[in-house]
Amino acid sequence: MLTMKVKDVVFDQTLGSVVLLVDPEETKILPIWVGFFEAQAIAIGLHQVETPRPMTHDLMNNICQSLGAQVRKVVVSDVVEGTYYALIYLKKEDQEIVADSRPSDAIALALKAGVEILVTEKVMQQAMDMEELDDEKKEELKALLDSLKPDDDDKKILH
Repeated sequence: MLTMKVKDVVFDQTLGSVVLLVDPEETKILPIWVGFFEAQAIAIGLHQVETPRPMTHDLMNNICQSLGAQVRKVVVSDVVEGTYYALIYLKKEDQEIVADSRPSDAIALALKAGVEILVTEKVMQQAMDMEELDDEKKEELKALLDSLKPDDDDKKILH
């Protein structure tokens, strides 16, 4: 398994909402298309935006804590016919609890709980390797990644 981080969430009117996961060296990128509201929840967690009331992922984290369980990690575990699957790993005392999840919910919860996001080797086969792209595609992708900054007003993250 490979540890990934959320580079950003891109809202595109034609493509929809895309979560961009990258490896620590940013040589591999895994785009995962998600719904608008799920993308917004991830963007809120990524940019640590305070909300007046708890969002669903705040609630999930609060319930876990109230029940004495801790979110330990999330794993984007599988991809079947273009649909991604994830698992949320919880720990309560000496017991490990694994819950099935949509990747968007798992990623949003990982950001709220401050835990790592892992991706299996099978899922990583869907990632784009920056080293293997032709020069034109590599420059386009690198320019996109470099242009994504949380405080960049011209990006339509939460507007």
